[in-house]
Amino acid sequence: MVVIRLARGGSKKRPFYNIVATDSRNRRDGRFNERIGFYNPMASGAAPRLSINEASLNAWVANGAQMSDTVARLYKEFKKAAAPAA
Repeated sequence: MVVIRLARGGSKKRPFYNIVATDSRNRRDGRFNERIGFYNPMASGAAPRLSINEASLNAWVANGAQMSDTVARLYKEFKKAAAPAA
């Protein structure tokens, strides 16, 4: 099964997460099919905190991919932030 989840990057005590579509049997930071976006919880200033390619995410979900709980929460936050700007 394909899942959409976070893959951790960054250095110690400075996390950076890629939002990826991957097979559920792969390791957390291992091989993935597509990078859909990123989440930077330590972002400061004008640096973007969250970026998601909605077209890719929706295409994967339409083909049966399951979002992890955290990615679903981040996507909901992303849509909420994008709605007033549009």
